[in-house]
Parts: sequence; C-alpha cells; structure tokens
Amino acid sequence: MAGFLIYGANGYTGGLIAREAIARGHRPILAGRSQQAVEAAANDMGLEGRVFGLDDAKNVDAAIRDVDVVLNCAGPFSRTAGPLVDTCLRTARHYVDITGEAAVFEAVAERGEEAKAAGVMLMPGAGFDVVPSDCLAAHLKRRLPSATKLALAFQFQGRLSRGTALTMLENLHGRGLVRIDGKLTRVPAAWKTRTIDFGGGPVKAVTIPWGDVVTAYYSTGIGNIEVYMAAPLVRRLAIRATRYVAPLLRRELVRRQLEKRIRAARPGPSDAERARGASWLWGEVSDDGGNRAVSRIQGPEGYTLTAQAAVAVIQRVLAGDAPAGYQTPSMAYGPDFVLTLPGVERKAEG
Repeated sequence: MAGFLIYGANGYTGGLIAREAIARGHRPILAGRSQQAVEAAANDMGLEGRVFGLDDAKNVDAAIRDVDVVLNCAGPFSRTAGPLVDTCLRTARHYVDITGEAAVFEAVAERGEEAKAAGVMLMPGAGFDVVPSDCLAAHLKRRLPSATKLALAFQFQGRLSRGTALTMLENLHGRGLVRIDGKLTRVPAAWKTRTIDFGGGPVKAVTIPWGDVVTAYYSTGIGNIEVYMAAPLVRRLAIRATRYVAPLLRRELVRRQLEKRIRAARPGPSDAERARGASWLWGEVSDDGGNRAVSRIQGPEGYTLTAQAAVAVIQRVLAGDAPAGYQTPSMAYGPDFVLTLPGVERKAEG
C-alpha cells in the first residue's frame, strides 16, 4: 500500500501537515476536489496528487484503494467527515481528521461499533483540536480518579487560518455547549466567564462549544465538562453578541459576503508568525468530596502543533498501532502522548 492520503492537502493546514510528513520521511498522497489546487500542491512538493469529490461513493472507494489511512484536513468537517468515514468503513481503512466540531466528534463516536467490527480506527481530532486538551483531561483523571467535574481552557498567541474561519462561520449559531450529568446541553454563547491562570497571571475566559465536551467524556467518563477560551473584553462581548446576531449572519446574502471577505484574506499565519506563536492549556478536575487537581500545558503555536500531532498519529497508525473503534488521542495512545511532541511541556499544580 501507499501509506496515507491527505484529503484537503491543498488547504493551509493540510499543506503544513504534508510538509511535516515529508520532513519526517513520508511521501503522502495529496488529494482534494479542486484539480488546479491539488495539482499545484503536488507539483510544489513533488508528490502524487489525486482529484476527487465526495459525492460518488465508488469514486471515493477507488481513490483510497491503495492506502492504509485517510487523513481528512478538509473542513468544514460536518460536510466531509461522513462520506470519508463511510468509505473507510467499507474498505477497511483507518480514518483520522483534525476537526474541532463537537457534532462531528459525536457523529463519528456513534459509529464506533461498526469500526470495531471492520477492524478500523476512527480518530477525529488529531490536531490542536483535541490532542493537547484531551491528553490533559486524561492526565487529570489519572491524578484524581474520583473526579466528577472537568474544566478545560486554552489561550493562544497567533491568528486563524481561512479554513478555520470558514468552519467557525459554518457553525455560527449563537449557542454554547457543555456537558451536564453526562448529557450534552445547549447553553447561551459565552455562558460563563471565569478567571484562569495559564501560568502568566490571571486572565478572563469564556465558555465555548469546543470538541472536548464530547471527546473528554469518552476519554475520562467525567459527566460534567466545560471548556473555556481566554479572551479580552472586546472578544468576550463579541462572542456574547452572537446570541442575538447569529440568525442574521446565517442569512444567505450575509453569509456569502462574509465568506467572500474570509477567502480574500491570507491563507493563514506565515512561518515566522507561527514560530513566534505559542499555546497554553489549563485544566481542573474536582470531585464531590471537595478534592481538586490542576495541571497546565504549554506548547507551540496551534497550527504547528496540529501538524506535529497529526503526523505523529499517522506514524503510529502506519506502524500498526491503531486500536479498532472510535478513539480519542488519549484513549489510543495515553495521557502522555502529547509530551512526545516537540516543545510541549506539562506541569501539575501542587
């Protein structure tokens, strides 16, 4: 077999992952639906390119016939994950993606038994979403096995890529998401504000519908989960305002204009910007007896960490380390998997 295929390799993050893979001695197949973009990326990197959409199941099956694993980097994943998971289950290929969309995590998790029967691993969220936060959650559960509540938070230095911005626009609904007593629960956007010290002093953070409200539940079994993002006052107010303006922003004309503006922007952070960037994560667990544990992670800029993490997962899969069924990063590779990535450090409080 040919190793692995990156679908959406012509996008910003897909390209970063492809270059990281090349640096580690791999030669992935680059794929996507835009012939011009895929061919340009393949020629630039000296790799094979394959052009196919996801609307014809037979074509998709044929396109991945000679690979061991498909790495999906094409967002919004609400549109691409389903067809690619389908084809991987039909053809007994492993599926990995870099989504952060809670609904996608839940949909893929529901297919875990199918994947076990097919001998296939399904691992959405093999990038910054959700490798560091998932491993942090599992580490905290290990520190406090009796934990019944989990709070996670992140802070980053850097800017968003076009693809991330388009995915955020796709999922803009003015609502947050938490887990309460084991159930996913819709709450208003920026439902709670909390002061958090990521290691550099206290900052304000608000709840967001991050994928860990799904993944951390499978990884830890903790039934009450909230995820926060550090944000200055202006950004906190903007997130809260989506409660009221989201219906307007979902109108076709408004959406088209916003998409046009996003697509006109630069694809993503430059190499220099990524080198200057960084990411910080904080996590806290507590139990019904008042016990508490806090740990922090510091790592590279988010897109850099995504490329490193995704290729590290692919390397494990190609080496035969791919447990069948739905997997989170920590379920498959343990809480310390994130520490194998360059520049990542974890500290436990107390």
